[in-house]
Amino acid sequence: MKVLIVDDELDVEQLYRQRFRKEIKAGELEMMFAFSATDAMSVLAELAPMDIVLVLSDINMPGLTGFDLLKFTKEKYPHLNVVMVSAYGDADNMNRASSLGASGFLVKPIDFTLLKEKIFSI
Repeated sequence: MKVLIVDDELDVEQLYRQRFRKEIKAGELEMMFAFSATDAMSVLAELAPMDIVLVLSDINMPGLTGFDLLKFTKEKYPHLNVVMVSAYGDADNMNRASSLGASGFLVKPIDFTLLKEKIFSI
């Protein structure tokens, strides 16, 4: 199972790999990382999107936002689950994510127990 994590903060890769090390080592999960919405769009175009089961995207990034990525993903790959992540769990962000087709919303700092349940329930 492949998950694409999109965040402009480079240290998130180490954090996610550490939190999911058992699942990665067991071959249950493969994590891919993109550090901008534009990079994520390129990754999706290069891969067979059916290989990716979840895109986990930060909202606030320089250049294109996570909402821009969500719109793109839902237009090109409507079957793909996208969960938005933000330090701001306000109703506006949550409602916008939902209206654009996000399948979930997580507030930073990430509750990794909840995230694991979300990933493995897909």
